[in-house]
Amino acid sequence: MSEPQSLTAYVAEFITRTRTKDIPADVMHLGKRSILDGIGLALAGSVAESGHIVRKHLKSLGCQSQRGGCTLIGSNMKMPARFAAFANGVAIHADDYDDTQLAVAKDRVYGLLTHPTAPALPPVLAIGERDGRSGRDVLTAYQIAVEVETKLSEAMNPRHYQDGFHSTATVGTIAAGAGAAQLLGFNVEQTRRTLSIAASQAAGLRENFGTMMKPFHAGRACESGVVAAEFAELGFTATPIILEAGRGFFKAAGGGYDAASIEGKLGKPWSFAFPGVSIKPHPSGSLTHPGMGLMLDLITQNDIKPADVKKASVGVNRQNVNALIHNRPTNELQAKFSMQFCMAILLLRRKAGLAEFTDDVVNRSDVKAMIEKIEYRVHPVAEAAGYEKMTTIIDIELHDGRTINGRADFGKGSPTNPMTDDELANKFHECAAWGKLPRASAEKIVDLVFSLEKVKNIRELTKLLQTTARAPKKTRRVAARK
Repeated sequence: MSEPQSLTAYVAEFITRTRTKDIPADVMHLGKRSILDGIGLALAGSVAESGHIVRKHLKSLGCQSQRGGCTLIGSNMKMPARFAAFANGVAIHADDYDDTQLAVAKDRVYGLLTHPTAPALPPVLAIGERDGRSGRDVLTAYQIAVEVETKLSEAMNPRHYQDGFHSTATVGTIAAGAGAAQLLGFNVEQTRRTLSIAASQAAGLRENFGTMMKPFHAGRACESGVVAAEFAELGFTATPIILEAGRGFFKAAGGGYDAASIEGKLGKPWSFAFPGVSIKPHPSGSLTHPGMGLMLDLITQNDIKPADVKKASVGVNRQNVNALIHNRPTNELQAKFSMQFCMAILLLRRKAGLAEFTDDVVNRSDVKAMIEKIEYRVHPVAEAAGYEKMTTIIDIELHDGRTINGRADFGKGSPTNPMTDDELANKFHECAAWGKLPRASAEKIVDLVFSLEKVKNIRELTKLLQTTARAPKKTRRVAARK
């Protein structure tokens, strides 16, 4: 009787053997949408305080290069691939506006899963620019990185996230290595070592949510993936069974994994196809989004004015309450993970974009007063709906005696209610403008990304992502919690 195949070997074989032709056209298009979203977020994140600090640190290393270097999106700087990947990963995740993976199993808490693009895109974009690879090559490597990331995250025991690990950082590091290995054309043995080297660098603790360390996690995952591939290419050794071993990644980081969620499942179906990836319409934690979409609908359908509101109740499952802990936020970082703020700002402004998530807005007296009218609690119906959903139940009591209510399981941007390509392009333009990219360049980027498989050299794209480096806006910081 033959020995069962190593899980690490299975993942490595998927990475090395998958070709562009193996990826369905609809999955390719969904990937291009997330790439466009990620690039826009990197432009917006480049003007965050974290972006300024990252560039200041990288400049101090003395390895900036205009020739042969890789673009730090939203700046005029070029760096070795590892550092460009780091900076761009931080920038994509800076506003917590980036895409999110959906769960399948009911016990796979949303927080366990990942922000797929933040750790998957920067490594392949940097290596692709360095090596002059085609848009098709970069797109394929990105797709493979996301597929590995999402399936590993789905398989990981929920304890991983619940006990304090940040999966975008941990699983994201392995995804970054997977994308780098694929783009560099590694064989199975080299790829297994890349995954192993990456897994030993995987780190990121949720206790740091609410600080600049959360996007730092994504950036370091990107950098570590590039480093893993570069060392594997040089012949650095590492165990070939890092995923499944008794002292390996799954066991050490989560206490184990659900083999049925990953074995034989890579690309069957692709996670972009099912259960899908959500693209955020608001720069706040994904758990706020079903409620925000529902609240906005209730406001507009009933023409609710701020003065009409006596109080509002928002009911969710306990995982939601455990994540959105900032009940009385005092800065934009906390506001991104405050259900009360997200509801209050919609009741006051009927919108919640980058301009609403600033320290000045959070501390306005009318915002604080509206927050006091919001009750946020666990609701038994939402709790019973299962953790693979983000069920949110809203009841708004008006001064005229009416009560308006509704329920939502998913938010705008989810596969059940996706943004159109035009809506996504509008979000990209919002982010690009926030990052001070000229409109003409932004329009070219949209066209290039949606036809990425036809781009002969990815440098056609990266040259459009360069702007003049700036100091941060005084009211902008960097995002916090999923």
